This record gives sequence, structure tokens and C-alpha cells, in this order.
Amino acid sequence: MNIIMFLIIGAIAGWLAGQIMKGSGFGAIGNIVIGIVGSVVGGFTFSLLGLSSGGLIGSLVTATVGAVILLYISRLIKS
Repeated sequence: MNIIMFLIIGAIAGWLAGQIMKGSGFGAIGNIVIGIVGSVVGGFTFSLLGLSSGGLIGSLVTATVGAVILLYISRLIKS
């Protein structure tokens, strides 16, 4: 996957996670960062559960799930 698609998936995943978690938004760069870190968290979580995903949609789902987990943990620490 090239870097442009990686950034686009990260941005979409970060935005989706913000919508799911009812966040106020993090801007384009924040969404990309949250989505990219979320993809790592999601990939790790999916591997622990024995799940796998492939393709564009699978990558987006994995990154979004990871970003939601990341936002949830950050809110627990913040409060």
C-alpha cells in the first residue's frame, strides 16, 4: 500500500473514530495521526483475537477499531 493510501485511510479512520466516540474533532493532521496509531492498535487487537482483515475496507475497519480503542483509553486517562 502506498503512503498516500495509508494517509487517506488514517484520516478517514481517525474521523470515523471521532464520530463514533462523539469527539470534537482533531483536525486533518490529528485525524491522520489517530488513524495511523489506531491501525497499529487495531492490528495488534485483531491478532490477539485471532481475526484478520484484508483489502481497503478491512484496513479501514481495523484502523477505525484501533482508533476507537485509542480514544477510549485516552479519555479514561484524561478523566
